[in-house]
Amino acid sequence: MRITRTLVGVMVGVSLLLVSVPVRAHHAFAAAFDDKKPFTLQGTVTKVELVNPHSWLWVDVKGTDGTVTNWGIEGGPPTNLFRNGFTKASLPVGTEIKLFGYQAKSGENKGVGVFVEYPDGRKVFMGGSAPGANGAGAAPAQK
Repeated sequence: MRITRTLVGVMVGVSLLLVSVPVRAHHAFAAAFDDKKPFTLQGTVTKVELVNPHSWLWVDVKGTDGTVTNWGIEGGPPTNLFRNGFTKASLPVGTEIKLFGYQAKSGENKGVGVFVEYPDGRKVFMGGSAPGANGAGAAPAQK
């Protein structure tokens, strides 16, 4: 009887510990992106993909030497973007924008966006996993 009671107590304790572990999405910000590599990009939108689980913006960025590099910027799910006022109609291909975000740990020309800034100064938050992407907290330092 005493062993059964102890075993039940241990099982209840372990269960309570497991319940308190936060459930994560398929990956966290820190798994794919480097918070020590914030960026500011200025370029032209080439593609907008409002798909689950992450939306993507593709932007041509002209380097100082004149070469053009296409960057992929991950955003939150479409519902988060819609909630923040972001739609395909609000960001058509060819739009000039600034993007603030963090680079992928892989070093690829990819990153996760915090917000898009239009030429008139309006900002739309990307609603994803990046710190500040929902409008809370500071924007990444500019490079």
